[in-house]
Amino acid sequence: MTAEGTGEDRRARPHVVIVGGGIAGLAAAYFLRGEPVQVTVLEGAARLGGKLAVSDIAGVALDEGAEALLMRRPEGTGLIKDVGLGGQLVTPGATSSAIWTRGALWPLPQRQFMGVPADLPDLARSGVLSERGMARARQDLELPATPREGDTPVAAYVGARFGHELVERLVDPLLGGVYAGRSEDLSFEATLGPLAAAARTHRSLADAAATLLPAPPDRNGSPGPDAPPGQAAAPPSRPPVFTTLAGGLGTLPGAVAQASGAVIRTRTTVRGLARTATGWRLIAGSAAAPEEITADAVLLALPARPASRLLGGVPGTSAAAAALGGIEYASMAIVTLAYPRSRFPAIRDAAATGTERSGYLVPAVEGRPVKAVTFSTVKWPHLVGLAGPAEPGPVGPAEPGPAGPAEPVDLIRCSIGRIGEEGLLQRDDRELAALATADLADEAGAEGAPLDARVTRWGGALPQYTVGHLDRVAAIRVGVADQPGLAVCGAAYDGIGIPACIATARTAAGAIMDYLRARAVS
Repeated sequence: MTAEGTGEDRRARPHVVIVGGGIAGLAAAYFLRGEPVQVTVLEGAARLGGKLAVSDIAGVALDEGAEALLMRRPEGTGLIKDVGLGGQLVTPGATSSAIWTRGALWPLPQRQFMGVPADLPDLARSGVLSERGMARARQDLELPATPREGDTPVAAYVGARFGHELVERLVDPLLGGVYAGRSEDLSFEATLGPLAAAARTHRSLADAAATLLPAPPDRNGSPGPDAPPGQAAAPPSRPPVFTTLAGGLGTLPGAVAQASGAVIRTRTTVRGLARTATGWRLIAGSAAAPEEITADAVLLALPARPASRLLGGVPGTSAAAAALGGIEYASMAIVTLAYPRSRFPAIRDAAATGTERSGYLVPAVEGRPVKAVTFSTVKWPHLVGLAGPAEPGPVGPAEPGPAGPAEPVDLIRCSIGRIGEEGLLQRDDRELAALATADLADEAGAEGAPLDARVTRWGGALPQYTVGHLDRVAAIRVGVADQPGLAVCGAAYDGIGIPACIATARTAAGAIMDYLRARAVS
């Protein structure tokens, strides 16, 4: 995938090197495609895409990493359409989810913002909290405003309003599903920014959360009595929150790389970065056979720790390097299992009654290895019927079940691992698949062993937006801005979702071009 032009063209055009071939780095390359620059992407791994990857299980191409993106942010769907994959966008079928706690599955409250309830009667109907926990949660409506100066942990602030049970049974599993982190460490300002802002003008946190959600419709589809004046009647159904690609989000990196026209080099690890009189010098490859690459501008699309190591050799960036080094990462694994539908009553019976759920979350307080479960063939109807027949065979790490007639196969993704659970992830693939199988049997009634299993490990995958994260990001950006022709982007800064990463890539590409244009006229 190259668009290098003639040798003369390459010498005439400034050279921009992007270090990191995940979705942020590739998006940055795409945003530079029409500019008068030569772009090279250097990726240390053997493949592009970072945490976006797709592979087969039970004959179905299914994502190994992120499997959905938010539709309300246009950056993700916009890029997908721009690179020619718009026709592959699909929306979910079942979208309701549940919480497995206190020995049963309870429906996730409908009106909540990352577990923070906007409607306490709705929370009570869900049954997630005990009577005592529900009584404590209602105190939010009566308590005086909770003082907040500077950043604070999610658990501390939300717990002060609703009590600890709501935090551990509802907020913590939702945040854990996104960050693989814990609410006692995660920053209220960085992880729940819109709610943190709304809370400054509302005494009740439930009232603050309600301002971030659509007004509940009445039985006729009209806005409820608390809707803002002039709000139109609600449509019969709300637009979907998430979308994905029919072939998996793992197909996006290759399409973006191709459309970018950049020079793409995999298996090229950058080990050194230094300023020169005219730009930058990068040292790539092994210590035994180093390669020097010169650039007019450099964009670091790396996780925080590798970016910190590279900046450590650049004078004037010590504060930025230290702030990057202070961002921790959580590791996790995704165990994907294939079951014949007859052995998964929770899915079979829900399909028969029209009560399908897309999956469920498990609070850390339950002490279970699996923290989240997605019923992939329920959530994404386009997958139904693609899996191979339910025939026995020694496939995957799990043992095959008994033979049976050909029937629909359901695919289930199980997330394992939170921050601090690295020991759990040291178990081998067969053990992790067995843990997931056991949890599904206890929690969702899965019967017997799966037909196929796939274990994907994501070491150091998820940045932790702990207390003080916004200050760390500000320090990084100040330090980087002082370096001519240097920019950063990726999941470590403003959000770990795909659209957020793409947004940082656009900003970084714009900063690089602003610098190069200013240099050209100086």
